[in-house]
Amino acid sequence: MIAESDLISSGIENAGYCVVRDVFDERQCRELMRLYADDALFRKRVVMEAHAYGLGEYQYFRYPLPARIQTMRSEWYRLLAPIANVWNERLGIAMRCPAAHDEYLAVCHEAGQERPTPLLLKYREGGFNRLHQDVYGEYIFPLQVAILLSDPESDFTGGEFLISEQRPRMQTRAEVVPLGQGDAVVFPVSYRPVQGKRGFSCANMRHGVSRIRSGNRMTLGIILHDAA
Repeated sequence: MIAESDLISSGIENAGYCVVRDVFDERQCRELMRLYADDALFRKRVVMEAHAYGLGEYQYFRYPLPARIQTMRSEWYRLLAPIANVWNERLGIAMRCPAAHDEYLAVCHEAGQERPTPLLLKYREGGFNRLHQDVYGEYIFPLQVAILLSDPESDFTGGEFLISEQRPRMQTRAEVVPLGQGDAVVFPVSYRPVQGKRGFSCANMRHGVSRIRSGNRMTLGIILHDAA
């Protein structure tokens, strides 16, 4: 088990995100980074600067996903689906996520969202990722996971994970999330419910990566809805 769902829920309630330590060891991180060179595993490569997304690049895996990533994606979904359902109930969203990920993906695929979204992201010195949201269609699973594969103690400097939160009638709050090699951060895709005096309202969430000051940084992204 990656982590306990209630611990993740508590962390996100308090801070807007939750860090889960040591999801992968160093060997597993290096193995996953080497996948980037195998073109047959990927359906699409995006150069960020061509779209004003930032400076760097990423590749989306194609189906069938590598076994380790497929297993992890299903496990994260199982843990996070109860949290997603609580969020949707609080915000008056009718969608309820089924217990199994393949059932949720069947809903996505029926709506035309058939392209897999797990990805590897790669940055060199000077690279960065602007604050953004990973929204790919009508069905948006409200939580996602990023796992740092590079070692911030030896592979790169800078490149901190960033998250911002905009609540109604408030200025934006931004936070740096410190991660070590193999650590995962669970965070909202585009929104989360926040308690106010009149009940729950929707906070607008974005995430990104600060500028890489030296070296190279790679991340595995686990997005749980598929893309149109």
